[in-house]
Amino acid sequence: MNRTTLTGHEQGAKPAGGEERETVSARRLQADPRWAAALLAAVLTTVAFCAADVVARSYPFGSRTRSVNDLGNQYVPFHAHLWDLLHGRADGGLLVNWQSGYGSSFLPDVGTYVSSPFALLVAVFPRDEIDLAVYTITVLKTATAGAAMACLLLTLRRGRWWAAGLLGASYALCGWSLALASYNPMWLDGLIALPLLCLVGEWALTGRRPLVGVLIVALAWIANFYTAYMATLGAALVLLLRLVLAELPWRRALAVVGRAVVTVGLGIGLAAPLVIVVYSGTKHAYPGREGHFAPVGADDLLARLLPTTYSYSSPALYVGITALVLALALPFHRAVPARVRAGWTVLVLLVALSLQWAPTSLAWHAFAAPNGSSYRQAFVLCALLVMAAWHALAYGMPDWRALGAAAGLLVLVAAVASRSTLTHQHHHHTWPVVLLAAAGALGGLTLLGLGNGRPVLVGLAALLLVGAQFGEAAATSAVATRMRLGQMDDYAPWGDRQQREADAVAQADAWPRYRTEPGRDQTVANDPMTVGGQGSQYYSSLTADVLSRTMTALGDGWTSRGRSLQSLDNPVTDAVFSVGARVHNPPDPHQKWLPQGGGPSTVTREDVPPLVTVRPAAAHSTPAAFGPSPYRNQELLLGARVYTLPRTALTGERKGDEVRGLLVDGPQTVSAQCRAGSSVFLWAPHYSGTAQLASGGERKLFRSDAEGTKIAAMQPLGTVRATGRVRIELTPNRLSRIPARGAVGCLDTAKLRAAVGRLKSSGATEVTVSDGTLHARLPAGSKGTAVVAVPRIAGWRCSAGGPEAAASEFHGLIAVPLGASATSLTCTFHPPGLRLGTAVGGASLLTLILLGTLAAVRRRTAARSGEPTTTAH
Repeated sequence: MNRTTLTGHEQGAKPAGGEERETVSARRLQADPRWAAALLAAVLTTVAFCAADVVARSYPFGSRTRSVNDLGNQYVPFHAHLWDLLHGRADGGLLVNWQSGYGSSFLPDVGTYVSSPFALLVAVFPRDEIDLAVYTITVLKTATAGAAMACLLLTLRRGRWWAAGLLGASYALCGWSLALASYNPMWLDGLIALPLLCLVGEWALTGRRPLVGVLIVALAWIANFYTAYMATLGAALVLLLRLVLAELPWRRALAVVGRAVVTVGLGIGLAAPLVIVVYSGTKHAYPGREGHFAPVGADDLLARLLPTTYSYSSPALYVGITALVLALALPFHRAVPARVRAGWTVLVLLVALSLQWAPTSLAWHAFAAPNGSSYRQAFVLCALLVMAAWHALAYGMPDWRALGAAAGLLVLVAAVASRSTLTHQHHHHTWPVVLLAAAGALGGLTLLGLGNGRPVLVGLAALLLVGAQFGEAAATSAVATRMRLGQMDDYAPWGDRQQREADAVAQADAWPRYRTEPGRDQTVANDPMTVGGQGSQYYSSLTADVLSRTMTALGDGWTSRGRSLQSLDNPVTDAVFSVGARVHNPPDPHQKWLPQGGGPSTVTREDVPPLVTVRPAAAHSTPAAFGPSPYRNQELLLGARVYTLPRTALTGERKGDEVRGLLVDGPQTVSAQCRAGSSVFLWAPHYSGTAQLASGGERKLFRSDAEGTKIAAMQPLGTVRATGRVRIELTPNRLSRIPARGAVGCLDTAKLRAAVGRLKSSGATEVTVSDGTLHARLPAGSKGTAVVAVPRIAGWRCSAGGPEAAASEFHGLIAVPLGASATSLTCTFHPPGLRLGTAVGGASLLTLILLGTLAAVRRRTAARSGEPTTTAH
């Protein structure tokens, strides 16, 4: 190998040393097999992906829903909100989502969930086919990843186009893609980005396409910065290996590194307006669970190389038996230069070890322990395995010794993996599929080796390899689909229930005159984005800390450790947040654990204050800290005392303490005495089970868990009868706790109506809202503090006749001190990080224009003088 050129004879790439350069005209005359390889990879990926769902009888090819976990709770609703935004039907815009969390910052959510160019395709689907839109986007992204990898492989080294297409599909249908990314569709952008970023590295190596490289980096980081970060690290490792194998002089190697660094830096800079906003959003988000890395055992690690194994907490490394056999054969393939064999083998092993070591695992995840699977970077190792497999094939078929060694290593992998429970849970699938796939892979590779110059044998080999890959990938995807459905929460696709909810909300909606809550009996955690309305429900990785803490202090419940807020069915908080209409839905029939009952969605209406109210000047001086009682906290926001907190008694033996609460380990009764006609509420955040008034009334379900991932919301139980006696029957479904004091609150509805009347009389006479701006007209002579019924998340600035300033806070809500002559109020939202991101993006754009101009001037000058030039930054 020439020590000043790239390893091998790269398809369409310039030799690093400059000798024997292909002319541009000659390259154009040659047919480019990369297009055929990309098309084959895309078709194989699409057909195998869809066939797996046919086998699993999963949506849209069967009755089983595919909306498991966050796909149903987050990603489909965010795509639905994007649909509304693109069609002009959303409440809000890119800056503020007025439908969720009583007003949340939307741009960080855009950058996290729906900034991919593929997401725009939702606009061409009907609104009630949003699940099909997300499924189609998922398939298209997966197919695109396969096509990109096929192009990369033929760029790294020439070879059979159909083999590159087959290995491209192996990458697209890797275990990480099928087990994790298929229901986290925004991660699939990272699957696409990795081969594209490797192509950018190849262009940096040869001094080509600097502008296109910058744009690809920018697009990758805009589409999904989280997996783009991992893909960038992976592409950097590939580029470093290519430099080592090329053995360039150190000056030229440094020049290549410099070009790559400038390309990546400018690309990330162009993406900065979105990336920095997302980063700033994470700083203001409610803290999630602190993950603790624990490496999996060797048996589980190797088991995930095999088809039809599934686990949420181990690295999904499956790339197909054919690719695995070729990667295992590479170290023994004597036709491949020793440096190439050693380089790719060492890189694969080092990355595999980095998955298992806590410090490097943290580095792969941007130095933030992931809240969930600890192996989100596994797609990088899958890509390296496929690239290693390609080098084993592109230099010529491995001989019988290399294939024999690979077969022996495959048997060893299977033997160690057989000790894992992952191969036992589906042994009736795993081992037959492994044997058939191994037979197909080894048989096909053998025929390929024998078929030199024999088209029939080569054709048979191709059919055998493609058939084996198709079968095992489809089986692996089908098993993963069924396992997810059995292990995770799942949600029904759009149907009659959601349509009834949406119709009820639409008929009651009068935003921004008042809010319409889509209801406590939700279908998914982000119901407001799915069916409309303006509720407190909101589930995002970027749920604001101030929102979560405020709603918790008011008695709200949540899941996902505080990042998924529920609807709080309470007339006091409805008055505070101007909820004038509330939808009541029957229990979701898809959730079999809920008490089943039919009936239509109904709407109740309340006379509530406007979004902006005026409080006495003393109100703003009230300490911001809430107390331990949610009833008293609600009164602080309302500005009036409306609850009676009676003494309570729990039947049976008292266990527990005053701080942590009283234990409830069986049916028990809470007794209290309240004024007749008042409304009874129960606050028991750590209780799990049902509660009902002994005198009758609806049985309410409280959901919490012992791990602290979810707490139950305060709920209304009914009206106190003439005797004034309150008896609440508790039926727990696990060992639970209820507060020793203050669990029961009795609401005086007459006092509440009087408090609402006072707030209405001093409230805004008109409120208008548009994306990130809220404007209110105040009554003449308004004095004191204007309180906006919107969480005071970072970024709000307000003006009441004077200069704009950062909004103050009134118990978690926006507050604005009023001057003597204030007649109006205007609040505007500026997403934290947007100004800095725009400055960085602008500087990157100017730098890119300057470098492009200098390069153009240099080329023109060289053309006039007749001197050769090289394309660089």
